[in-house]
Amino acid sequence: MQETKSDFVLPGDFIGTSEEFLPGSGTYEADGNVYAATVGTVQVNPKEKSVSILPRTDVPPIPKVGDIVIGRVSDIKGSIALVDIARIKGQEDREIATPEQGAIHISNVKNAYVRDLTYEFGYQDIVRAKVIDAKTLRLSTDGRDLGAIKAFCSKCTTALKRKDDKLECPKCKRMETRKIAEDYGSGTV
Repeated sequence: MQETKSDFVLPGDFIGTSEEFLPGSGTYEADGNVYAATVGTVQVNPKEKSVSILPRTDVPPIPKVGDIVIGRVSDIKGSIALVDIARIKGQEDREIATPEQGAIHISNVKNAYVRDLTYEFGYQDIVRAKVIDAKTLRLSTDGRDLGAIKAFCSKCTTALKRKDDKLECPKCKRMETRKIAEDYGSGTV
């Protein structure tokens, strides 16, 4: 059984010695002392003689395998499109905890041959993708609901409108192709 003490702690606050407690979740040990690693309330487990911190703040989400993420294509380099990930679907109200870029390899765009990534994505396009490797942030757009949800004309940067399975620029009338999500242009993430 966990006992919650009324001690509110900040990171670095002294909790006790390692002779009194084993460090648990939200704590760390240094030089024989146990300190708070996060903001929260001290919880003591007398049976295990351990101490942990009950967090008082939400931890920013970290993309996991299977998560659907929304991001902006920041660069296309040969066989890889780099994506600045902005949000995780279902947790849109929180910024993610990783400032790193995700990468969509040419083999993970769709279940068909892809000759050139520039036919599938454009610079600054907004894409919805699935995380297939959380450690390296590899993404996939293979799926009807995955791909570009908003794209921009490569000539004049106007938002493209869907016309059947292609995209048309309403300003310069240029036709472009993308790996588009089935709900492209609906405004839903």
